[in-house]
Amino acid sequence: MTNLLKAAVLGVLQGLTEFLPVSSTAHLLIGNRLIGYSDPGGIFTVMIQLGSILAVMWLYRQKIVSVVAGLPSQPEARRFAATVILATLPALVAGALFSKYVRSVLYGRFAVIAVTFIAGGIIMLIVERVRPEPDVMNVDSLPIGRGVAVGAFQALALIPGVSRSGGTIVAAMAMRVDRAAAAEFTFFLAIPFMWAAFAKDLFDMRHDLASARGLEIAVGFVMAFVASALVVRPFLNYVRRSGFAPFAWYRIALGLVLLAAVAAGWM
Repeated sequence: MTNLLKAAVLGVLQGLTEFLPVSSTAHLLIGNRLIGYSDPGGIFTVMIQLGSILAVMWLYRQKIVSVVAGLPSQPEARRFAATVILATLPALVAGALFSKYVRSVLYGRFAVIAVTFIAGGIIMLIVERVRPEPDVMNVDSLPIGRGVAVGAFQALALIPGVSRSGGTIVAAMAMRVDRAAAAEFTFFLAIPFMWAAFAKDLFDMRHDLASARGLEIAVGFVMAFVASALVVRPFLNYVRRSGFAPFAWYRIALGLVLLAAVAAGWM
């Protein structure tokens, strides 16, 4: 498999998993190992994440433009913007404090990823079964305090395998937010959080950019954009009908396979 084809595969993997509750970071780490793709400094991974960010901004462009245009005159727009910004702050603080430790100690530890896959899947199944009746049916009616509490769970996504979207979706459901509204709020939370993470990683790796493989990054970026753009709407429609249990069972099954692979010395 050529490096360009590997880049395309990883771009699709990034795009498909970024907004699903399955951890795109963990899937990229696993994918890199399985297909033997070398990503010195993580530059490729950082750059293709921008494709996913831009995809969700494109899909929700009307909402974003409406909120920005309404800031001077519409209280609803100001409240929504305040909710998203304040809900992003806890994860940004956690990232500033702990990201170096996580990258140096936990990244690439497939046993850690396996355990977080399984634990996350079990928690998701429990919340699906015992969650209270939702009283927030859309993102516009989410109270600021509850939005900030949900956003705090983004910080857990620093641990590979936890899943940023999974943590916030499960937290929101436990706080009486409807499934689809929880998922949609997660998409909006992703925009400032992922832009900030992208900017920080890009700054940290600025000295390595000259050696980056531009064509591979371009291919991965495009594939991540396309895959993310294709998966978000069907994902929302699916969870409205069927919930998150299939994703929970997928996490548990993949975690068990990964544990077996680690025990056998394959990973």
